[in-house]
Amino acid sequence: MEMTFPINAYAGFSPYLMLVVSFFVGIGFGFFLERAGFGSARKLTSQFYLNDWGVLKVMFTAVVVAGLGFWWLVSLGIQDLSVTYINPTFLVSQIVAGLILGLGFTVGGYCPGTSCVAAATGRLDALFYIGGVVFGILVFSLMEPLFSDFMNMTSMGEFYVWQWLGVAPGVTVLAAVLMAVGAFTLATSIERKKNNIVNPLGSDE
Repeated sequence: MEMTFPINAYAGFSPYLMLVVSFFVGIGFGFFLERAGFGSARKLTSQFYLNDWGVLKVMFTAVVVAGLGFWWLVSLGIQDLSVTYINPTFLVSQIVAGLILGLGFTVGGYCPGTSCVAAATGRLDALFYIGGVVFGILVFSLMEPLFSDFMNMTSMGEFYVWQWLGVAPGVTVLAAVLMAVGAFTLATSIERKKNNIVNPLGSDE
């Protein structure tokens, strides 16, 4: 029997079974985030201070691997794009939301996902961060009617980067791979320069 993705669209899984599957996928995702050191606010914020480029390397690797894997599956006819959910694009509001998230990430030391990973390992600062996330969701849900026009402006539906650029999907994936290689090279170069500072006094301190 040929396997076709997404599984829930073809295997007839119940919503409850998909929740169980999602639960275990989430545990796996959180485990690898913790193994990468992303349960530490100090490591995460070090990226913003350009001291530790681990966040860029890990996340860019995830984007490239996911992008390559997804389009290979689509090209081979294994992944059915017509029944694959793609988040609709609301260009302006999503850019603003991204900037707000980035600001919160820089100040608080976590994003929503990494805060859950940190909380699971007993970090109290992550629990306060999650409390802030929940409070923010509550406030936004109460004020949502005030922002509805702004949120829905520049609605583009299910829109892909390759459509915006007017090129084939493979070109976009290749560009992402080249960007990753360039970013990794630059990050490694900066890290080596910072880690190879010569102490003029010859001290080990």
